[in-house]
Amino acid sequence: MGSEARKRSREKLREQREREKRAAKRNKTLLVLGGAALVVLLVVGVGYAVLTYGQGDEYDGPLATTTLQDDGSVVMADEGVEAPVVEVYADYQCPACRQFELLNGDLLKERAAEGEAIVHFRPVSIFAQQPVPISSNSLRAGAAARAAADHDLFVQYNDLLFENQPTEGREGFDVDELKGWFREAGGDDTQGAEFDERLDAEAEVVTEFTEKFLPALTQDATEQIGEETLGAMVLADLLKWGDENGHDSSFLDGTYTGEIIDATGTAYTRYSGDNAFRGTPSVYINGELLDNNSAMTARGLSEAIASAGPGEVETRPMGDGGDADNP
Repeated sequence: MGSEARKRSREKLREQREREKRAAKRNKTLLVLGGAALVVLLVVGVGYAVLTYGQGDEYDGPLATTTLQDDGSVVMADEGVEAPVVEVYADYQCPACRQFELLNGDLLKERAAEGEAIVHFRPVSIFAQQPVPISSNSLRAGAAARAAADHDLFVQYNDLLFENQPTEGREGFDVDELKGWFREAGGDDTQGAEFDERLDAEAEVVTEFTEKFLPALTQDATEQIGEETLGAMVLADLLKWGDENGHDSSFLDGTYTGEIIDATGTAYTRYSGDNAFRGTPSVYINGELLDNNSAMTARGLSEAIASAGPGEVETRPMGDGGDADNP
């Protein structure tokens, strides 16, 4: 073989080896990607199984009796039932609360209907001090849910609020929508007229609070006590400071807006230590705070309820069915 022939032969061999290297690299890449895809599928599959374990078909059976409580909360349980008390603190503008409701709402309805749980709904507003529209969305929805409870439609209305939750930071839960959802929840014409009147009044209170009163109060508090001290205060404490320093919050008295603000402050002071209320959703069984693995999975919540003994509801039923004073 001459020198030119050997040169051509070496060149062909080099080209062949380069092709083999590229093919091997390509196969390795495909193998890695395929393995990664398999892992993703397994993780997603396992995660879905964990999240949905114990969550059967949507519950469409009868609801347990609902009873409005003296603090504006609602208990769902038939009379005489002895079962674990599941307290659910939620803010209607909270995305994680919507996730909890979509995942475990039907589970709670079913457990209450079967007498296996006493479900205590405790709406709050952790966003009340945030800028508009987050604050106004949260408070307006909370007040509307409270008004629906006056007509024994809280659970149905609660579902619709979470189903139609606006994107955080965008205006939503407007008055016309809230009125329409009350009819969708089952309110008749007479109830609708009463609900509308109440909601119109509450919406004015929410606007006054979020757009005028709270900004002025916050600015004054910042100047007088400083951002650090202000940041450590819950809203109820800030309102108390304001009343003592020329910011009269009495326009909240007798309103459902004020009631939900009070309920939020009570949640922060009611618990301590490992059980401290830090945000929403917070789920307690017989006064013990569940971790997210238990609260945010159908399996975890179901097992937590099944393993708990009977509890006691710490609020009292509303004696006359309901209304706070008209604002």
